Amino acid sequence: METKQQLENYLQAIQEWEKDQSGLWFWEKIGRIPFKMLDKLTPKFIQEKISVLVDELVSYVQSGGKYLVSEKSMINYIQKHTLHSISSIKDIGEIPIEDMVALSEKLQKNRANIATVQGASTGFGGIFTLAIDIPVILGIALKTLQEIALIHGYDPNEKTERIFIVKCLQFASSDIVGKEAILNELAQNYEQPRSAENMVSQLQGWQEVFYTYRDNFGMKKLFQMIPVAGMIFGAFINKSMIQDVSEAGMMLYRKRRVLERMNQLEGSEL
Repeated sequence: METKQQLENYLQAIQEWEKDQSGLWFWEKIGRIPFKMLDKLTPKFIQEKISVLVDELVSYVQSGGKYLVSEKSMINYIQKHTLHSISSIKDIGEIPIEDMVALSEKLQKNRANIATVQGASTGFGGIFTLAIDIPVILGIALKTLQEIALIHGYDPNEKTERIFIVKCLQFASSDIVGKEAILNELAQNYEQPRSAENMVSQLQGWQEVFYTYRDNFGMKKLFQMIPVAGMIFGAFINKSMIQDVSEAGMMLYRKRRVLERMNQLEGSEL
């Protein structure tokens, strides 16, 4: 286990990252304005496809649905890339945080590359393939966050973890007000874990999720509808989205693990 100083260093880096997220608010707001104005120009079937995301997120929270990752394959992956003996999620939660960081960064790069290829391929066909891109990129995002959860020793089969994952997803797509609200809420949950039912009530309505995703795909609506040229924009936007989502997941899950180990150290000192 890490020393108290090492854990404090990890926590300080995470807190600095949280402050950096707050510093982006002005540019985020400026960037979202034209996307909202473009909604009226977006074909109805594209808007309907985006609205399906809400139902799929609800299904994911309730049961995991088609997006639930394989626990066994992730255990094998982690075992292959570490020097530690891994046979369960509990074992993963005991590996050094340094290894969790390395595994997460490797995963982030891999998933970003997949999203880049996927965005380019669906962007090539413009508006006709954009409808395919939207649910696929959601699947990549959810899968990436679940894998990051497992790398940190948390089980996505648990409903509370799936809600935490949706929170990470919301965080990556929110403006400064939304980010602050999520960070404040998660800070309370770190100290006083809540039941799944109570956490569901804290999602503040699925309409909020819909609007953040509608804004997030605003640039796709404008540029990726253009055949061939949409390939460039699709590749860039999908890569950026997965990088942002995975970064949020890495930092928020790392914070949980660091705080838990700091509590363990304090308990052992008593």
